[in-house]
Amino acid sequence: MLVVSTEYSQVLAGRIAGALECPLGAVRFTRFPDGEHYLRLERTDPEMVVVGSIPDADALVELLLLVDACEGNEVTLVVPYLGYARQDKKFHEGEPLSARAVCRAISGGVRQVFTVNVHDPSVLSHFRVRAQDISIAGEIGRYLGSRPLENPFILAPDDGASAFAGTVAATCGWDWDHLEKTRISGEEVRMEPRNLDAAGRDVVIVDDIISTGGTLVTAARMLRAQGAGTVSSACVHGVLAEGAYSRLLASGLSEVACSDTIERACSRFSAGQAIADRILGCSS
Repeated sequence: MLVVSTEYSQVLAGRIAGALECPLGAVRFTRFPDGEHYLRLERTDPEMVVVGSIPDADALVELLLLVDACEGNEVTLVVPYLGYARQDKKFHEGEPLSARAVCRAISGGVRQVFTVNVHDPSVLSHFRVRAQDISIAGEIGRYLGSRPLENPFILAPDDGASAFAGTVAATCGWDWDHLEKTRISGEEVRMEPRNLDAAGRDVVIVDDIISTGGTLVTAARMLRAQGAGTVSSACVHGVLAEGAYSRLLASGLSEVACSDTIERACSRFSAGQAIADRILGCSS
């Protein structure tokens, strides 16, 4: 078995290779004078693991080329962050189902696909091969368990993420809840835990993705006003668009932590072991 990756997932690929106790293959990346991508594998193996997150269009092209370079071998594709997955419905006539288009495109030439905490598991049905999602809620819980938190309280930003928050909290037996938004006026809203009081507790808001962080900024300020000790956040995918990281810290969050599905300076925990365990489990 040989693990290779796009430029976007080099660190995570190295961790997966280490957990699988197999080599990490070298890939040369460059561009033609007109800007088109070029890559070349130094070697291949009858059993390849291709790792590549899709945070943008360039990453998608690299991943397509890397899979094609593995032609003739059995390929397991790992897409730690599946970009375009949130456009999974047609809201207006003439729109594409972007999730379907991307899943179909990267299905070619692979035997199976693994994603990590995909935003909506229903998009996996668009793959033309067997596809499974892996949750790293446990890794987030274990990371938070290593932090000096006082009477920790795990919060989801909304009801849709409450199950995820519950799994994170269960790792260490902590309380958990989800935020509920109450509109006070046309311009004013209030956000607070639905059932439990955050006063005097270290609160961690957890979710699958932090994109622009707008909801977290509002929630952090309100939780502090309600007497929370500290407010921090942890997510699987740190998209952190439009200056979100700086804005979140400026809003009073003591920490913004994410995994290495998108490699950031604030990546504090890894999806590598969970991915390797699932690959080995499907191989046995």
